[in-house]
Amino acid sequence: MSRVHRATLAAAAVALLATACTGTSSAPPASDDATKETTITFWHGWSAPSEAAAIDANVKAFEAAHPNITVKVVGNINDDKIKQALRAGGPNSPDVVSSFTTDNVGTFCQSKVFADLKPFLEKSNVDLDKTFPKALQDYTQFEGTRCTLPLLNDAYGLYYNKDAFEAAGITTPPKTLSEFDAAAKKLTKAKGDSFSQLGFMPNFHGYESTTTHFAAQWNPTYFTADGKSNLAADPAFGKMLTWQKNLVAELGGFAKLEKYRATFGDEFGAKNPFHTGQVAMAIDGEWRLGMAKEAGTKFEIGVAPFPVPDDQADSYGKGYLSGTIIGIASTSEKQNAAWELVKYMTTDTDAVVSFANAIHNVPSTLDALKSPKLQADENFKVFLDIAQHPKSSTTPASPNGGAYQLTLQDFGFAFEAGKQADLAGGLAKTDQQIDKDLAQAK
Repeated sequence: MSRVHRATLAAAAVALLATACTGTSSAPPASDDATKETTITFWHGWSAPSEAAAIDANVKAFEAAHPNITVKVVGNINDDKIKQALRAGGPNSPDVVSSFTTDNVGTFCQSKVFADLKPFLEKSNVDLDKTFPKALQDYTQFEGTRCTLPLLNDAYGLYYNKDAFEAAGITTPPKTLSEFDAAAKKLTKAKGDSFSQLGFMPNFHGYESTTTHFAAQWNPTYFTADGKSNLAADPAFGKMLTWQKNLVAELGGFAKLEKYRATFGDEFGAKNPFHTGQVAMAIDGEWRLGMAKEAGTKFEIGVAPFPVPDDQADSYGKGYLSGTIIGIASTSEKQNAAWELVKYMTTDTDAVVSFANAIHNVPSTLDALKSPKLQADENFKVFLDIAQHPKSSTTPASPNGGAYQLTLQDFGFAFEAGKQADLAGGLAKTDQQIDKDLAQAK
């Protein structure tokens, strides 16, 4: 599943950075005739049988609408394989590529291993603002170059145990962080030097409790207009880290929480701590609904947007967005035919809806989000609303992928553990490291 692969963005981003800059400097002319008989190759990363079957069904529908284009589908492809193939080119390289790692868009675009899609979009009269939510437009381009498009979407929200809420006398999900902190404490039940139930796991090593997922609730600005790291200058990051560290202290302290975290099962298995009732609230994406059902969770699940800072209460409903991306290899000699597949998979409403229904992801187009064919219960609709919220946000693309996010996360680890007490000074040093890494990448 896409979220599994994104969990390894560190290795993918750094590995790809080391070699992607050797990619072709200019794309071959898109001179192929997309109306003639041709075969194109499509690489994707899905590996689960149901997800691979959903891709195959989508491709078959495309071939039925474009009988002259045959698509050779190759699944279970990670970013390392993509990097190697696009760098090498040749007859065995793909024409169309999808990736789970939105953080690598900056590298894909800057190194020009993915073709610039602007000419294709203009040729097909695709109006981006009328087609995709703004956040999705943002994470599929870099510094004005659009080398990818969104292919389905992930939205993060708050999961909560309705049975635990009822037992604690909590009648509604929290909307502000002060309400959330109070609920987390009320839902926490001590058991000796540990817990029988924890209201929420705030530690940054907790599942999906990352600096970037939390920071989205403040709508931060990661970079200045001239591309410099902006962590120390934007109060959002200091406020997020202060809130998180305070909650860690209120729920028992870093060491006690880490000891309890060691008892958790695998994030993507049946023993996820939210499934088992070890935590009463969790931040997670829309895929957790299906996983919890498959795990046979014994309590009623509630879903809501993740709470917002008290001074931004009017922005409640927003959240962190990410998703799968798709593009055309700049080495492809069949770019016009490749564009027909990319256009179909990303802008055809029925194609987007059927794929979203099949793999339980959020659709990536505005029309698909409103389609009556979309299979969405009340819980899933929460994620559809988050995806469309005007203040939902994502992390920006950069030349070295998600490296800046990992640098911030490393500081977060040190700060929550008390190894770094100087918040302002630490953020300033983190800025310096990020700027140094960016300079090397460029």
